Amino acid sequence: MHPRRARLQHPAAWWLWGLGLATAASRTTNPLLLVLVIGVCVLVVSERRDPATPNPLPAFLAIGGVVIAFRVVVTAVLGNGVTGTTVVVTLPSVPLPEWAAGIRLGGPVTLESLLYAAYDALRLAAVLACLGAANALASPRRLLRYLPATLYDVGTAVVVGLTFAPQLLSDAREVRAARTLRGRDGRGLREMGRLAVPVLETAFERSLGLAASMESRGYGRAVTSTATSRRTATGLALAGLVGVLAGLYGLLDASAGGVLGLPVLVLGMLLAAASLLVGASRDPRSGHRRDRWTWTETVTALAGTLPAAVLVVASARGWSGVTPSQQAQLPAVPLLAVLALLVAAVPAWVTPPPREATA
Repeated sequence: MHPRRARLQHPAAWWLWGLGLATAASRTTNPLLLVLVIGVCVLVVSERRDPATPNPLPAFLAIGGVVIAFRVVVTAVLGNGVTGTTVVVTLPSVPLPEWAAGIRLGGPVTLESLLYAAYDALRLAAVLACLGAANALASPRRLLRYLPATLYDVGTAVVVGLTFAPQLLSDAREVRAARTLRGRDGRGLREMGRLAVPVLETAFERSLGLAASMESRGYGRAVTSTATSRRTATGLALAGLVGVLAGLYGLLDASAGGVLGLPVLVLGMLLAAASLLVGASRDPRSGHRRDRWTWTETVTALAGTLPAAVLVVASARGWSGVTPSQQAQLPAVPLLAVLALLVAAVPAWVTPPPREATA
């Protein structure tokens, strides 16, 4: 068979997929659904990650594991306000003053409180896995090209920070290896203090070189604008931010906004988008070799949007198994939610491979 030309997916499609899957994970505490979300992320990344770029997903999974362990340990020691009848272990307790009546230190640890902590921490771990998968499939540097002109400078700063942060660890390893070769293999806080000066000096020199190269390419140039356009963009941005915050608060707390939460959120997003358009009109930017948006990008975005929509509806209507009780038994699993999460794995096969493949 003849080799077929591979291409990279549009980064916005992967990020829409990842954010949709993260939204679905944030609406449930069912451990089976959350493990399925993590499994879908691992599958898609293993099939469609560009092998020429680093894979940040294992680091996100490790952070999620640390979050789960930390939450369970803290709950065992301090409690979380969840009472139960099944006592797993009784720790030595420390009496606390009356002003700390809602906090315990030690004492009986119930299975129900541990399950509540584990389910809630697993939800955060699943959200982190979705974000790690989006980072692995489409780097923030590629997504920077599609930011509105108003956010380009902020996006550049964020991408530079994400790019240089791992370099600090590499510099620390090199400095420590050099000190070891000189017979100075110390450990502890004192050694960390001795590593800080050369590492920060290297980072400072690298930042100066980057600033000089960016200045030579026209970054930070003055933008022609009028006082009216600036005031209009600022007013729309502030109004949009207030609308988004009020809408999110209304969605999260039905007693505050109820059914008005979603319209206020949509109105705030429209005002924020209008502020971006006003800012972009006075700062035009050209594009070079833009990624194509084809039917595979549409399928990828829909594959992430579908589970988000299903889990949001399931959470709002209180489907059985979406928010299970903390009991020593397997929770019910809503079949429609499982099918929606399985749909999120479709991009692992329908999207083009990121490398040259033979068919």
